[in-house]
Amino acid sequence: MADIQIRTSNIKVTNGDLQIDAYYAEPTGPAPFPAVIVLQEIFGVNEHIRDVTERIAKEGYTAIAPAIFQRIAPGFETGYTPDDIQIGRDYAQQTKASELLSDIQATIDYLKSLSQVKKDGFGCIGFCFGGHVAYLAATLADIKATASFYGAGITTRTPGGGEPTITRTKDIKGTLYAFFGILDASIPAEQVDQIEAELTKHHIHHRVFRYDGVDHGFFCDRRGSYDATAAEAAWTQVKQLFQLLVKTSSE
Repeated sequence: MADIQIRTSNIKVTNGDLQIDAYYAEPTGPAPFPAVIVLQEIFGVNEHIRDVTERIAKEGYTAIAPAIFQRIAPGFETGYTPDDIQIGRDYAQQTKASELLSDIQATIDYLKSLSQVKKDGFGCIGFCFGGHVAYLAATLADIKATASFYGAGITTRTPGGGEPTITRTKDIKGTLYAFFGILDASIPAEQVDQIEAELTKHHIHHRVFRYDGVDHGFFCDRRGSYDATAAEAAWTQVKQLFQLLVKTSSE
């Protein structure tokens, strides 16, 4: 199904008084399609995130990337310099878990309003800060399959303060795949082990992937830490994971 024709657009998702900018991509073939929400790194819905959104659409899914910094920095998009990283971190530190979950639920509700989208289970994929947010989003009732890439801080904090995000593991409803680079100093091995142990403890359907010799951001081909071999291996697992949405929709 890869490399099918798609169409893309910039749309807005309504959440109360908030209008959330989002990048949208969908196949041009016969609808309806399962849908996947793409959650950005700290760098905004930039070229890389738009590319991932399009890649997912080319696999036969409706895909949407909402701007999760909309409340703080509308239209924010940047690169990967040290200054860019600092700005992105500053914005991430201003987010709140409750608002992030509200905005993601609003995105799900938007997708449900579209005739070309299947309504019986949604996917979620996130990178960097978005990987942490994806772990949060996995607790939403509509999310059936989550891919969380190198989400730092899951075991130690949650956006806006409060108990660490890992304490919400028991509330995850579907299947979660988590991806980590062994060289990622922002997510020590013991934290990865803790995440895996908690998923196992609560009988969450999951797989945890650890890639030797790769660092944080290994999936992003715009970053110096990009590792093509690990990225391709992870993408294969992501495609397998999202097949759960196809199976759910066909049952």
